[in-house]
Amino acid sequence: MATMAVEPATTSIDISDAEAWRAVVARDTRHDGRFVYAVRSTRIYCRPSCPSRRPLRENVSFFATPDDAEGAGFRACLRCTPRAESTGGPAIERAVQYLDANSDRVISLSELAAHAGLSAWHLQRSFKRAMGVTPKEYQDARRVSLFKTRLRAGDTVSRATYEAGFGSSSRVYERAGELLGMTPAAYRRGGAGVDIEYSIADASVGRVLVATTDRGVCAVELGASDAEVERALRADFPNARLERSEAGHPAWVRGVLDRIEHPHRTPSTDVPLDISGTAFQQRVWQALRDIPAGERKSYREVAQAIGNPRAVRAVARACATNRLAVIVPCHRVVREDGSVAGYKWGVNRKRRLLEDEAG
Repeated sequence: MATMAVEPATTSIDISDAEAWRAVVARDTRHDGRFVYAVRSTRIYCRPSCPSRRPLRENVSFFATPDDAEGAGFRACLRCTPRAESTGGPAIERAVQYLDANSDRVISLSELAAHAGLSAWHLQRSFKRAMGVTPKEYQDARRVSLFKTRLRAGDTVSRATYEAGFGSSSRVYERAGELLGMTPAAYRRGGAGVDIEYSIADASVGRVLVATTDRGVCAVELGASDAEVERALRADFPNARLERSEAGHPAWVRGVLDRIEHPHRTPSTDVPLDISGTAFQQRVWQALRDIPAGERKSYREVAQAIGNPRAVRAVARACATNRLAVIVPCHRVVREDGSVAGYKWGVNRKRRLLEDEAG
């Protein structure tokens, strides 16, 4: 007579059996997504918060994931649908509102979790899945946004630092290149005091403006005329000292043009970049640079590549804020159905770039 294999009581969950069972008894939503429980008498597995009748403790096993439970021969409960993504719903909304209302100070994960009504572990996981960034990254982005707003409004650097909740001006200056691309004082003046040289050249997609600082390429604009690309540059750096110069960093300019005209060729020149953005934007832009010439990715695929499959809209926004045409190749991102749309420098130009790379 064959004997049935007995699955382990717990498979790699990060809490004790006793704590897991208390969560099941309490139907505690804070543990949804953290583990599932399976009932041997019914061969069904559920979320901790499942409203079904409570099983006998001796019939229950705990598993870290639905895959683990199904691998042991259980099937998903149709009532609580444990395979469905659990984003925290209203709890995440409460967390976001709390962060927005307290953007002038640092909120610990434990404090935020208590306010949201989730465990710290579940909040961290669900927040990132829903928002595309962790709570800390969200706070950092809000603080930087407020800091920029205060500088543009005319606040002194020290006042803007205080209003934005940064601990000290020294921390801001240490991260100025990452956050602003220039010193805080220069940003306050709309780029005043920053020297930017630019060159304009012809390419298959029209006129190409390549703008550089001493640190690297800070903008690549595409357009139909010199006036058009110059307007775009001035909009990004309204008070910087802009100088058109064919002599400034010619190797970097050639490197940009090479990537337009010969996308499959190994670049002859490494082009350093002078760009700033939030942690999320930086991850998206790096993911775009990882897409090989000739390939296309959907916004959803890019979101998956950075580990945030639900952050599709946030990925689209990061693409829209890209200042470096072709170098950060947001033109390689298309809609889910493969159609070409949504390009800062024009859909026809995006289509041309993709056709050239496919050839």
